[in-house]
Amino acid sequence: RTTMKSLRFISAEAFVSNADFARKSLGAVAHDLFPLLFKASYLLEQGEVIHDLVENWPLFDFNMGKLLGATLDYKEDLSHRTCSVCLESCLTGLRDYVLNQSSPYMKKLKVVDLTGIKDVEVQFCKCKKTMGRWARTQLLSKLCSELLVHLQQAQCNPGTFEIRINVLIDLFVTERNYEVVVQALLKKCSCPLKICCVAFRSDNLTLQKFFYIIKLTDPSLLRKLEIVHNVHLEMEHLEMLFNSIHFPLLMSLTLPARTFNVRRFTATDEQMLTNIGEKMGEMTQLTELSMSFSILTGRIQKLLSPLKTPLKMLDVSNCSLNHADMAFLANSFHAKHLEALDLSGHDIPELYPSTFFRLLSHCSSVLRSLTLEDCNIQDTHVNMLILGLSPCQKLQEFKFIGNPLSSQALKHLFTFLCELPMLKNVEFPVPRDCYPIGITYPIDDASICRFDHQKYERVAEELNLILLQANREDVKASTPLFGSYDAAVQETNNELGAYLIKSFKETLEKFTTSFNKMS
Repeated sequence: RTTMKSLRFISAEAFVSNADFARKSLGAVAHDLFPLLFKASYLLEQGEVIHDLVENWPLFDFNMGKLLGATLDYKEDLSHRTCSVCLESCLTGLRDYVLNQSSPYMKKLKVVDLTGIKDVEVQFCKCKKTMGRWARTQLLSKLCSELLVHLQQAQCNPGTFEIRINVLIDLFVTERNYEVVVQALLKKCSCPLKICCVAFRSDNLTLQKFFYIIKLTDPSLLRKLEIVHNVHLEMEHLEMLFNSIHFPLLMSLTLPARTFNVRRFTATDEQMLTNIGEKMGEMTQLTELSMSFSILTGRIQKLLSPLKTPLKMLDVSNCSLNHADMAFLANSFHAKHLEALDLSGHDIPELYPSTFFRLLSHCSSVLRSLTLEDCNIQDTHVNMLILGLSPCQKLQEFKFIGNPLSSQALKHLFTFLCELPMLKNVEFPVPRDCYPIGITYPIDDASICRFDHQKYERVAEELNLILLQANREDVKASTPLFGSYDAAVQETNNELGAYLIKSFKETLEKFTTSFNKMS
């Protein structure tokens, strides 16, 4: 599929395709053409031209999302191209904007917004080398520190120290890039490039380091906070975080697995949970909450009832919810506002079928994403599921892998899914009849790949044919056995893998030591 280009855009492509000529001619280019030339250069991966455009940027702001998004001259959105050549050229160009003393333009740049860059699985850039969120965090931090060193050592124009550019970015910090990010944040006051953290993700970090760096980010600006995987944050630490730091603009909060475990609650823990709920209630912008793999049985109301703003996204997958929890969700003021809901890991048909369908009917007019993985949905439940999903006319994404459904039931369900006009993405399970007889659900990791692959391929073809015959080529159907693509995990999987091996080794050594003492 080719996207139409205006004559202006075609001319811009021709201009930047000769990098030497374009770089020499920038001084004669009208200011309002810089955004057009930037997008053309990005499309053609002209790194040197991108660098020089940014180094000489004549406008007040530089917003990556807007510059690369759909424009009248070229409607294709390039913001999902995290091309390493282009992004590195952008960031080094920004550093050199500060250092450039011979620029013909008066330095007007005040705000650089890098938050519009989207990390996706499939890249279309020619170099095929991406620069993810972690690497962008690393490079910007490194360039800020280098810039300061250079300014302190070189004889710079006094005006250089007057430059103040706010750089809005989504930071992603792990053990491996922690030091360089801390150094950049500590020196923010004296650096012309001011890192402004809009979203913060931490993984594989000790609690001490997490608490230290989160205070450096200026939490008053933070809109999204993700504490994931290998940050061992438990309920008492979360209460400490909320008591010591205010997040007035926070819209989205993701907590790591096992933050809550009500099975070992004391009276003190109950009070702690109440305090956390009240603190979240003070976050008047909070509309997205993810608390997967915590044990929250019977406590959803205590945690969510203090919220004053309705949630648009809720992930309570594998949280051992009971009927009271589901009843609260179905009847709460959040229900009519939920655009994304994840209830994976709950035996919905057995535990609370009618309450779940009441919740579904309440959010049906706005629901865009529904995830029901490992929910024990069987063939006998498909007609009821179709009935519940029928009003969800805005549904764009439906994920239900890990459910014991037969090939026949999947075909029946797909025939219905074709009727949902906004649907774009479906993640469906390997049919039960592709596995050996007697397989038990949920299927463990050791058995998950032990199915008849040829039979699965035949069924997948038939399901895609159902979509094709209904003119729904726009729907992507897949079976990601080990979960959906996560750009952040993909980018740092080597570090996380090494951490897990180290943790396993330490646990093994402790066990061996204890065993030897017993012997």
